[in-house]
Amino acid sequence: MASSSEISPTGRRYAPGTPTGFRLWWHRHRLTIIPYFYIAPFFILFAIFLAWPVVRSFYLSFHKQQGISVPAFIGLDNYVNLLADPRFKQSLLNTTVYALGSLLLQIPLAFILAVVVNSRLVPWANAKSFYRLSYFVPLLTSAVIASLMFSILYDYNSGLINSYLMRFFGEEAKVGWVRNARVVKLSIILLLIWRFTGINSLYFVAGLQNIPKELEEAAAIDGANWWQVLVGITIPLMRPVILFVTVTAINGSYQIFAEPYLLTGGGPRDQSLSIVQYLYNTGFSYFNLGYASAIGYTLVTIIVILAILNLRFFGAFREDQ
Repeated sequence: MASSSEISPTGRRYAPGTPTGFRLWWHRHRLTIIPYFYIAPFFILFAIFLAWPVVRSFYLSFHKQQGISVPAFIGLDNYVNLLADPRFKQSLLNTTVYALGSLLLQIPLAFILAVVVNSRLVPWANAKSFYRLSYFVPLLTSAVIASLMFSILYDYNSGLINSYLMRFFGEEAKVGWVRNARVVKLSIILLLIWRFTGINSLYFVAGLQNIPKELEEAAAIDGANWWQVLVGITIPLMRPVILFVTVTAINGSYQIFAEPYLLTGGGPRDQSLSIVQYLYNTGFSYFNLGYASAIGYTLVTIIVILAILNLRFFGAFREDQ
């Protein structure tokens, strides 16, 4: 007679050693379930360190919380106070200037470098590889090291830039790059150009290499010069890449923190203070967590609006795309 362990509750007989109950269910579904154990740590960490802080921050933006005090609901007061906050307005102005610097200086320079590297002006493959690597190196340099390098270059008394200015134009030509309110934004823009022009140039190089050479050759046969080829063929076909670089450059400029924080500390007189730096100071220096959360979500709103405007400007929503 079969033992009870070999008979299921429904009376079905199993061969000796056959898994039953939970073991049978696991035996049938383990190949489907096991992969979820491998990806579960990512989703757990994502929920703890990203999803929950985002939700909690949105909740706090409608509350007043100082340090570890109990949050007190105040509605839209944090957002209303932002509209009258002179430091927030100044940080928004500064950050917008950084974004304009990326839009008007960094992106055109990156495109020009990409065109040069992709052209016959650099005929050797090894030379092109060297230039691409050199473009990528500044991005690999940490913001701390980059800021330290530029603080040495910008030093008023012994900096390399002022040394050359004094050599050619005299003592009065020295510039207070990080302590003069009129030029401090330019100092940070130059640092950003050095750090991020290279990677944007590589994006453009990748886009240029995807343009069929037959189109340029056909235009040349028809008598088009290099400028007509650039304006009539290259730039229109590069529109998706230009859109990507523009959106990422502007979004990155509005999230800038390390460079002004390390190079100038936001000074002089908040003339280099960025929005993210103001958010950081509000949340982690003054522990006004509710107000800092409102600053963060205001920044998110600005970035989303700018991204949508860029998409519309480049025709990303057109049905014929």
